[in-house]
Amino acid sequence: MSISPLRAQDYNPDILNTLANLSSDEVFTPPEVANQVLDLLPQELFLSPDTTFLDPATKSGVFLREIARRLMVGLADVIPDEQERRDHIFHKQLYGIAITELTSLMSRRSLYCSKFPNGRYSVSRFESAEGNIRFKQLEHRFVDGKCVYCGARENQFGKQVREGLEYHAYEFIHTTKPEEILKMKFDVIIGNPPYQLSDGGHGVSAQPIYHLFIEQAKKLSPHYLTMIIPARWFAGGKGLDVFRRTMLSDKRLKVITDFETSKECFDGVDIAGGICYFLWDSNHYGDCLVNNMSGGESISATRPLNEFPILIRSNTGVKIVKKVLSLGETTMNEQVLPRNPFDFQTNFRGSRTKTKDSIRILTSKGFHYVPESLVKKNRELIPSHKVLIGRLVPSNGELNLKPGDKYRVMTNTTRLAPGEITTESYIIIGHFNSKGEADSFENYIRLKLPRFLLKQSVTSVNITRETFRFVPIQDYSKQWTDAELYTKYGLNQEEIDFIESMIRPMDTEGDGDDA
Repeated sequence: MSISPLRAQDYNPDILNTLANLSSDEVFTPPEVANQVLDLLPQELFLSPDTTFLDPATKSGVFLREIARRLMVGLADVIPDEQERRDHIFHKQLYGIAITELTSLMSRRSLYCSKFPNGRYSVSRFESAEGNIRFKQLEHRFVDGKCVYCGARENQFGKQVREGLEYHAYEFIHTTKPEEILKMKFDVIIGNPPYQLSDGGHGVSAQPIYHLFIEQAKKLSPHYLTMIIPARWFAGGKGLDVFRRTMLSDKRLKVITDFETSKECFDGVDIAGGICYFLWDSNHYGDCLVNNMSGGESISATRPLNEFPILIRSNTGVKIVKKVLSLGETTMNEQVLPRNPFDFQTNFRGSRTKTKDSIRILTSKGFHYVPESLVKKNRELIPSHKVLIGRLVPSNGELNLKPGDKYRVMTNTTRLAPGEITTESYIIIGHFNSKGEADSFENYIRLKLPRFLLKQSVTSVNITRETFRFVPIQDYSKQWTDAELYTKYGLNQEEIDFIESMIRPMDTEGDGDDA
């Protein structure tokens, strides 16, 4: 059918293609991406006048608008009169809950061609000024300084702090009974919810909230649920452990489309760990189709999601990890020390003056001195040879790498001699009694295969002890090469080429960018 689903003059040019994102917390969805998400759904949904859709976190209204386009085409034979069809779709099938008053106006303008659907310019007239897109201004409910619904901090989002500003108390997640909001059943729940809220951690820390929208949506028992969310839940993320376990064990997850680089999904938006969207189907029970998207190409595989405690995003990476783990070797998460091994915070500086009872401490500003008597934790490690890396992935998580660029994954290694310690600015990834073993280990961890295995657990800018869960410990009485490791673990040429295409060499000197 070649008819235009909505009047061309209403939607041309497409203003939603030009919206700029104000932050990476609440990201506007481009129409192209919205349609990629809609393509996951069974298309017969758009042939039925009874299918109901809800966007519980609408911002620009793009999902509702693009659904309307499809329904206008799909229902042309069922409801031949164009205006009658439009009225039925807008009044009986499409619903939204806006996240702010401004986005409620934007969404109504996108869907009804008027921010007031009871006005003369609305393409479908309603009795109310909000139509089927509602917004209710709420405040957080604080107990002991923390919102009981979303975890927002009172010192960040309390009434006194936010006076005259948005509270970001989103209606859909600020209730224990989301079914009471609209009091109806939905076949499809779809959206791109807010990702996080600041938790006051020195202006840079934030807690995720997107998982709360997913958990609330499931309470409504839809047939289909699909949302765009950050991908860091695959392996990390503050407060996401329970959510990750639930998602990985949920056999109703039918499709996950994963963008390791968020800019491939949202132009100009850097989201550490990338972005993904998924299809949850209440009638599906089985493995999940995982699509790895890179450079406009896809590598797809159907696999169980709960093979490991985390979701390895790379389909090829899963095969390699399985081969490595099949030998049953101890992995480096047993060896890497927990954060802040000697109990000196990042801002600790020590003294510039050496005394007879002091030892050297590596701080974020270089080496200083601290009395050895102040070291209360892991004192037995002071005489060892220690190998360190920075706590962060280089270049702010290597967010700006383009398809075809290669990753370093970790910063340059740093060595501490016996009698030297560090603050929590660094992670001690190995400690040895002999210099020879430390040399061998440092050479090993710089090889491509160990860093490739490390990358399979990294989905943010942070490196932790647990991100080394797939990196095996070797015999450090010898020097290793990647060729020897490829042979040891039985990797085929395709797998070797994949590693070589992803991980760049790490020179012994001058590799730069240690921060």
